[in-house]
Amino acid sequence: MSKTPDNRTVLVAGGAGFIGSNFIRYVLDAEPGVRVVNFDRLTYAGNLQNNEDVETNPRYRFVRGDIAAEPDVAGVFAGAGIDVVVNFAAETHVDRSIEDAAPFVRTNVQGTACLLAHSRRAGVSRYVQISTDEVYGSLGEDGAFAEDTPLHPNNPYAATKAGADLLVLAEARTHGAPALITRCSNNYGPMQFPEKFVPLMLANAMEDRPIPVYGDGSNRREWIYVDDHSRGVWDAVNKGRPGEVYNIGGGQETANIELARMVLAELGKPETLIEFVADRPGHDRRYAIDCSKIEREWGWAARTGFADGIRATIDWYRTHPEWVRGVRDQSYRSYYERHYTHRDRTLTSFR
Repeated sequence: MSKTPDNRTVLVAGGAGFIGSNFIRYVLDAEPGVRVVNFDRLTYAGNLQNNEDVETNPRYRFVRGDIAAEPDVAGVFAGAGIDVVVNFAAETHVDRSIEDAAPFVRTNVQGTACLLAHSRRAGVSRYVQISTDEVYGSLGEDGAFAEDTPLHPNNPYAATKAGADLLVLAEARTHGAPALITRCSNNYGPMQFPEKFVPLMLANAMEDRPIPVYGDGSNRREWIYVDDHSRGVWDAVNKGRPGEVYNIGGGQETANIELARMVLAELGKPETLIEFVADRPGHDRRYAIDCSKIEREWGWAARTGFADGIRATIDWYRTHPEWVRGVRDQSYRSYYERHYTHRDRTLTSFR
């Protein structure tokens, strides 16, 4: 994307997570006039070390807060001149939602409602809700999800994301809000919390530990490199139409077992590390996305081939073992206290 002058202030909810932190980095690099407010509750998957390289950027600041807490959301909007809201904040792990759906309802549904209300009061020019292809349910052997595919979520996580999407569409239709939705395929890349399939495989395989694969490993997913997704989300901010849904997919579909074998081959590890485990309830068989709408309307296309993206991801994890250790022993959770306790990062003005 060409660099153009832009003095907007973008609120990125969930900006300390995997996709949100990569998006922040992308925007600060692509748009030299844009200011970014990172608003994150710092739950178990929120890691401020993901933002360490942008902390000294005068166009970036961090505010700790919860999108489902009215005072927190009111506080981050107060006097900040927020022009754009991009909501990555969510509870995202399917297995955790099966164990206890309540945190998913609170953050994904109630939190979205709270953000939408304050965005309307602030008169933002754009609200982008980051959703998932999981809201569509499971595909058969052929075809791909289009934006008008009926919603059919099969697990509590997907159900709460579908609920949030309906709130966003209702906000656009009822109040005329400049709100829209993006739905992406599975992301992979640097700094992904190792409960997700790709980083879990990498972290385990590099330590010669078993790689758990659900069922027989034949479940198929479409994958997108996180930088391609970030570019698509920024296009949504600038080119999307209110009240619309846009699929963002990498066009790179593979079975879980094939992906496991690819990663092990790249690492030079034996396939005997693969350990088949009992399938989880409501496990969708296949996802694939039709993203011809954004190709046609925005001229967007994925740029990172799957093999190249996997190699880049492996290289990052290989060269950042301290990040992996910090996440696994949860020492990363003390980063906020070490680096932010004695700083006033809730000021409404940038440095």
